[in-house]
Amino acid sequence: MANIKEIRDRINSVNDTRKITNAMYLISSTKLRKAKKMLTDTEPFFFATQAMISRVVRHLPEGVENIFLESKSDIPDNEKKRGYIVFTDDKGLAGAYNHNVLKLAEENISKNGDNFKLFVIGEVGRFHFLSRNISIEESFMFTSQNPTLHRARKIAAEILDYYDRREIDEFYCIYTTVHGNVCETRYEKLLPLEIITNIRKEHVHTGTMLEEFLMEPSPSAILDNIVPNYITGYIYGALVEAFCSVQSSRMMAMDSANKNAQKMLDALQRTYNRQRQAMITQEITEVASGAKALKRAKQQKARKSRKAPDAKIIDETRRNTVE
Repeated sequence: MANIKEIRDRINSVNDTRKITNAMYLISSTKLRKAKKMLTDTEPFFFATQAMISRVVRHLPEGVENIFLESKSDIPDNEKKRGYIVFTDDKGLAGAYNHNVLKLAEENISKNGDNFKLFVIGEVGRFHFLSRNISIEESFMFTSQNPTLHRARKIAAEILDYYDRREIDEFYCIYTTVHGNVCETRYEKLLPLEIITNIRKEHVHTGTMLEEFLMEPSPSAILDNIVPNYITGYIYGALVEAFCSVQSSRMMAMDSANKNAQKMLDALQRTYNRQRQAMITQEITEVASGAKALKRAKQQKARKSRKAPDAKIIDETRRNTVE
């Protein structure tokens, strides 16, 4: 069993760690409120852009050619070149947040053999794939901790460049959303846009009244302007969602760590009190035993001192008798 000094050092160590986890909990709660406000502010733009794309696509004249109107359905699944955009954090201590994202990414990557490209956001994802010798096409470092529109535009520009050059046929996003206190890892198709694909499949009934649209300079130019804005908004929304999720996950992880630390402190304090009580009891026992020993020693000395004169008288009597 550990001695009282070791237990005291352990208590101090747990207390110091709990101070750190509690500070991280408070920081994450502040960042979570900020991230939720950012997410609320982005939703109107995202849904308005989505509605505009739907209206434009529904009123496109016949014969319009644009890369965003291509469904890629003519390419066999085993020949499609897929790009995966994986949203991770720049550091750990967030529970199973990074693990769930990376697990879902690996499950989907394994289905494509070598016919894929990875676009990783966050240091954790980059180190994870590099440690497993999985090649990364592009890595966007230090992005997940501070999502901004500028960073979203940079990521969207890289993705659209690969798509325009037809190096990638389909893009998928793997990120995490938060609903209340529950984080959900999502796997969603980004390009080709499902909105456009579904609308193009719709059959317009005869006699349906459509709005009259004047598209200047051309329908293709309008798509080339609206869709990249939509992709930027989608990437920014995913960044903010991931930021919300990691802060929520970190809050729950730190709260759990604080509760575990309190349980450890209670157990250590009980052990410390028992050890201290045992030490005090032992010291009292040793003092009492020492006092008793001293008392017995004094009694023996007193008895010896009383017997000494009688022995002297007996010696003198023997000497006189001899004489």
